[in-house]
Amino acid sequence: MQVLENEPMSKHTSFKVGGPARFFAKVENMADLKEALALAREKGLSYFILGNGTNLLVSDRGYEGVVIALSGAFSEIEDLGSGKFKAGAATPLGKFARHTLKQGYAGIHKLAGIPGTLGGAVYMNAGAYGQEIGNCCTQVTVLESDGNIRELPTSACGFGYRRSVFKDAGGIILSATFQLQDTTSLGKSNADLEAELEECMAKRKATQPLNKPNAGSTFKRLDTGAAAMPTQVAPGYYIEQAGLKGYRIGGAEVSTLHANFIVNADNATATDIKSLSEYVQSKVAEKFGITLQREIILLGEF
Repeated sequence: MQVLENEPMSKHTSFKVGGPARFFAKVENMADLKEALALAREKGLSYFILGNGTNLLVSDRGYEGVVIALSGAFSEIEDLGSGKFKAGAATPLGKFARHTLKQGYAGIHKLAGIPGTLGGAVYMNAGAYGQEIGNCCTQVTVLESDGNIRELPTSACGFGYRRSVFKDAGGIILSATFQLQDTTSLGKSNADLEAELEECMAKRKATQPLNKPNAGSTFKRLDTGAAAMPTQVAPGYYIEQAGLKGYRIGGAEVSTLHANFIVNADNATATDIKSLSEYVQSKVAEKFGITLQREIILLGEF
């Protein structure tokens, strides 16, 4: 296990901001993971499991705890046959989506453009273009706080829009098992689904500010729209209608391409980004009576 002290989290998040983690542990197997957790207990510190850092904002002050980055054995993909696959929590979601499609199975291929890891995707029930991780996940393997490893069926995972039981119940996601559909049963070829994947990638590239550091959608999709526009549920619509596209605080900016993205436009700090998200929330609430909920996870003291 590799352990770094006072490691800048700006090196490990897609926002490219964040102060130092007191300890940063890169673990490659269960023995390493248990050692990292023992380190946290020994020092009396909290811990945080890091994926690709693509949905995370770390305080400029850093994190006075142990950041645990899974790798190695936690990145393995196992083909269990008949469209059933098991993948480690550190597996890049895009890699897993493309791998299963190449084997002739569909169900998560439209998620290939999401830059996070499988563990993070399960944690937040990631989704895009009509597909969600929870729709085809059959089981999640979790290391619980008592040290026991438990296999949770889908019915116990509490999957919903951008949520799962793991957000509240804790535990460390180690791997997940999926049941995917044979492409032929859908009346489509691999080439058809490859085309769908590429179409989704093209849409993402055309509509999202991929050329600037960001953490994906800043706010969750709304359940209902404002009274005057009840069918509008996209946060970006209301942010844009509030005149906030291009609005800046410090180096943080509401993207001019997609209003539900806050980007690090010019050496932003984490405080800039958080302040801008709060300003957007207040202005949308003031104009439309709608409360936007952040999708991005905050880590450390702000």
